[in-house]
Amino acid sequence: RKLATRLAARRRRAARGTVDLRRTLRGSLSTGGVPVKPVLRRRRPARPELVLLCDVSGSVAGFSDFTMLLVQALHDQFSKVRVFAFVNRIDEVTGLLVHGAADPEGLGARIRAEARLTAWHDSSDYGAALGEFTDRYADAVGPRTTVFVLGDARTNMADPHLPAVRDLIRRARRVHWLNPEPRTLWGTGDSAAPAYAELVDMRECRNVRQLDALVGRLLPV
Repeated sequence: RKLATRLAARRRRAARGTVDLRRTLRGSLSTGGVPVKPVLRRRRPARPELVLLCDVSGSVAGFSDFTMLLVQALHDQFSKVRVFAFVNRIDEVTGLLVHGAADPEGLGARIRAEARLTAWHDSSDYGAALGEFTDRYADAVGPRTTVFVLGDARTNMADPHLPAVRDLIRRARRVHWLNPEPRTLWGTGDSAAPAYAELVDMRECRNVRQLDALVGRLLPV
């Protein structure tokens, strides 16, 4: 709620605009040349679109559930919000996020029970999920869309499918990746984090303090 309030305040400040010097000077003629009432150029900041791609496999499920709850709080600051969950398949779960609800355990359980997130195994496969997203949901991303990928980028040795990420970058306004693993573990074992980080802006995000610092800076006004 604090982050949502902060973002709303940023939008209000942006809407005020800058001083229109010509109209201000013209208005000052009635007060002896003193610009008592500055005239502002009003502008209406466009509400951006937001897309979340959330790994909800066991290792990072809590992080994704928490971040989806954050999106509920920020919902009104965007013209459109779409949320997709994946393990090794991806499915849209926007309709499962009831605006205003704050039940992380119930949310995660609903998503894992009702969405189709796995194929023939239960391990995460980022390449397969990202490829399916670009094939099935290409219309979700456009020039006004900010995309957040939430997950640890551990592919279980599967193909990370970097062309799908490049396609996502080409379509979107911005793409950010929030990784809940310590940066020191990126690239260890089955982590494809360094390969993805060469293409997108990947940030370590392990706790509320880091999330607070990142969201205010990364989300567009």
